[in-house]
Amino acid sequence: MAERTSQETLAVRRADGESRTLAASLPRLVLEARRIAANVIHGLHGRRRAGPGESFWQYRRFTTGEPAQNVDWRRSARDDHLYVREHEWEAAHTVWLWPDRSASMAFASKTARDSKLERGLIVSFALAELLVAGGERVGIPGLMAPSASRSIIDKMAQAILHDRSDRLSLPPSFVPSPLSEILVLSDFWSPISEIRTMLAGLSASGAHGTLLQIVDPAEESFPYSGRVMFVEPEGGGEITAGRAETWANDYVLRIARHRAEIRAETDRLGWLFSTHTTSRSAADLLLVLHGSLSAGRTGTPLTAGRSA
Repeated sequence: MAERTSQETLAVRRADGESRTLAASLPRLVLEARRIAANVIHGLHGRRRAGPGESFWQYRRFTTGEPAQNVDWRRSARDDHLYVREHEWEAAHTVWLWPDRSASMAFASKTARDSKLERGLIVSFALAELLVAGGERVGIPGLMAPSASRSIIDKMAQAILHDRSDRLSLPPSFVPSPLSEILVLSDFWSPISEIRTMLAGLSASGAHGTLLQIVDPAEESFPYSGRVMFVEPEGGGEITAGRAETWANDYVLRIARHRAEIRAETDRLGWLFSTHTTSRSAADLLLVLHGSLSAGRTGTPLTAGRSA
């Protein structure tokens, strides 16, 4: 237990530093261009639509029957039409982030850039910083209440470092508000029955969410041969393969079936599901997650890294 806690502390500290660098180095102009192009921003990086607020958004044509005081006479004087000045609807949005910190997430093969634990924390921290910069609130289920603090990375890191509870693979049961967005970053090697129960509970209130499966390249391709002992890090015991290469086809089929079962559940609920390998860039994943909610609203499949 002490060794695992020490590994997690090192992972949190590394993720803290790398996520700051990652968030600061994102192409802000690209993100802004995407906001403008989309016109309506949902969820993971703010909402933007006409409504009550103080920030100017756009002009639109005056509609017969509207109160005359809605007309912007200065803008209308430059044209043959009457125009109304619309403001941006300002509503803080809550995003719940769950980075899986269970024992299986510590795995890292030689071809991985980070362990699954480190990658999940890096992306969670960086995404939280971007969300807060966009006016959102970020929380961790059962660990940290939603916050819009400018030091959100520090708050998350401290909450994780001081957490003495069991390291659960899936978020604890809670009731998010209907307008909340939930992002669960895990390897999702949990039994499908547990994943179904989690999804049923989190979606019951109408909240929308994304399941992101973070996997090591070795978990994708099963590059083992010869006599190999496999150890399940969360109490599942161990098993030895005399010729591991003969297991590869069955392994790949079983992984595909497990993912298909997860996707069937998320599709049924209108949630999103994708996979990401730790041999790929964390920055690429962060950019994809930024656009995941708007993609989900339009029915466009989310692709992050190597998608199942």
